This record gives sequence, C-alpha cells and structure tokens, in this order.
Amino acid sequence: MSLYLCVDCGGTKTAAVIANSEGTTVGRGHGGPSNITYLTPESFILAVKEAVTVALKNALSSSSSTPDPTVQVNLPPHGDTPFAAAWFGISGADSPAAIARVAEPLSELLGLPLGPKLAIANDTHLLAAPVRMYTDVSHAVAVIAGTGSIAVSFKEADGAIEEMGRVGGWGWILGDEGGGYDVGREAIRQVLLAQDRASVTGAPVERSVLIESVLERFGAKSVLEILTGVYLPDPVAGREVPPEQAEAIQNHNREKRISKLPPLVFDAAFNHHDPLALNILRTSAGHLVDEIVMLLGEGIEAPARAVKARESVLSFGGSLVGVESYRKLILEDLERRGHVFRRVVFVDDAAKTGAEGLSRAFNPKSF
Repeated sequence: MSLYLCVDCGGTKTAAVIANSEGTTVGRGHGGPSNITYLTPESFILAVKEAVTVALKNALSSSSSTPDPTVQVNLPPHGDTPFAAAWFGISGADSPAAIARVAEPLSELLGLPLGPKLAIANDTHLLAAPVRMYTDVSHAVAVIAGTGSIAVSFKEADGAIEEMGRVGGWGWILGDEGGGYDVGREAIRQVLLAQDRASVTGAPVERSVLIESVLERFGAKSVLEILTGVYLPDPVAGREVPPEQAEAIQNHNREKRISKLPPLVFDAAFNHHDPLALNILRTSAGHLVDEIVMLLGEGIEAPARAVKARESVLSFGGSLVGVESYRKLILEDLERRGHVFRRVVFVDDAAKTGAEGLSRAFNPKSF
C-alpha cells in the first residue's frame, strides 16, 4: 500500500488522517494536544504517536477484505515504512527553530527521511491543500477565523507548498481581526457607543435583541454596567466553582468574557436580523478583509510576493467562517474592493483535506 499521512496538531487535540493513492481516506486517529509552543518534544511526539497509531491500525485493517481489529502497528516501524509521504501542520510551528525541535523525532517515528516526503509546517499550511485539487488556480489564500485569526498566501512549487505572505495571527491582545475576540470586542464597543449617542441626544438607547442578550450575559441592568463585568479581575487560579456557576461571567478570564460573545452576535444578526448585530459583523468582516487584501498587494508598494485573487483559491477554516452567512459578508466586501477569487472553499477537516492533497501531489495521474 502507498499511504499518505496528514496530521493536524492543535492546542486541544491531534487529528491524523491517512489516504491511499486515490485520495480516499482509509484511516483516522486522534490524540491529545500537540501545540509545540506549550509542550516538550517528548510530549509532542507522544500525542502524535497516539493519533498516528490509531489511524494506521484502521488503515491496515481496512485494506483487507476481512479487516482484522487485532492488527499490530509498530511505530517506529520495524523494517520498511508504510508511509509514502507525510504532512504535518503544527500549531506553534512559527519558526525554523520550532520545526527543527521536532523534525528528527518525527522522521524517526515514521521511518521517513527529512525532505520532500516529510513536510513539516505551521497548521495554517494545511488550508493550502485545495491548491493541489484545482487545475485553474496557482495560489491559495488560507484564512482562519475562529477565536483568533490569520491570513496566509501560498503557491505550489515543485510539488511543495511554499508560503508567500502572512498577515495577522498576533493573538487577542494585539490582533485577531475578524475572529471571535474581535467580534466580541466590537459588539461591546458598539453597544457602548449606542449608549454614548443616547447621552447626547437625550433619547433612550434603542433596545435590540443583541443588547438584551449582552446585558443578560453580563448580569447587567444598564449598558454601562457591562463595563464592570468586562474589567472584573481574572478568577483566582485553582478556585473550585460549583457547576451551576461555571458559566457566570466572573468565572471566566477577561479574554473569554469577550471571545465567548460571538454566538450572541451571530444569533441576533442572522436569526433576528438585528441591525446593530449585522453592523458589528460587517465591521469585523472588514477587519479580516483588510488582512486578506494585503496579501493581494493592496496598499503595498512593490508587492513582489502578492498573489492575484483571480488565480487563487480562497480557503477558509475556523468556527466563525464556518458560518456561511459570515463568509458571505467577507466575500461581498472583497468584491466591493475589486477582488473575486477563482475558487472559494471551506475546509472543515484540515487533516482529511491535507491527506487528499498530499496523495494528489504524489499521484497526479490518479486524479
């Protein structure tokens, strides 16, 4: 068998998917967290080994006409490796030094030599996999918007995916435009601005579904009381909280108080057509579009590494852009600015998409 392994290494779990030479998924496995920013190389490898072992066992078992659930898997492999190639997208792999810490251990674990058959990069790179699936695009722009956000452009060169430009990914304190924290912060800002305007006009704040939801979330009776909930100190580490109080605002740290607000905004905007909530999402979508168009060279003098939308696939990933109505706001803003992508996809399973793309790269005649 020629097996193609893709592993999505994240802060909450490790997802491994194995595809065959036709790009069909034949094995899956999961392990614990594997963000290398917070783990030792040893702990990282243990999480990866757990996920890959399960995926490989499933793949080898499913390859038989009578699958054997007791099939044994050895990693590192005894003898020849079962893998033709592997692709790792690792959260926290933001520098050559970070990648170097785990490159040799991963090579030993899989029995693959460092080089073209073992690709190791930041997890954002997995969203570039669709560039391998369409013949009418030469570049990919990967946009992640969940709690945080980042936009990265890529090109495929000599069978490898090369990063071109990167915008954002600065974390909730400095950035994350268009992500969950940004939406939550913009929601509170616009609710407070509505109160400020009312103080000048003398008219009461116009009530809305969103304002009522935010007031309820913060246990506030008036808009300005929200500030008290926002600026409460972080809870004491290790303090036990009764289950019935777990969702109380004072039991979340300051970042979570803000980044957990988007479901309220999305519900008010898309289910209740609340004008305030819709404006908030258009504003945050615009923040993310600002980052995307920078990758397209807008506003940059001599953008040698810029890509063209009409020659690229726009590949979305993350919980917020998983909402089609929010993606539509982003695409509408891009079009207003003169940028229409050749292809637009949402990747809800990065490891699966990556495994299929890897198989296509090594077996182009099979597709």
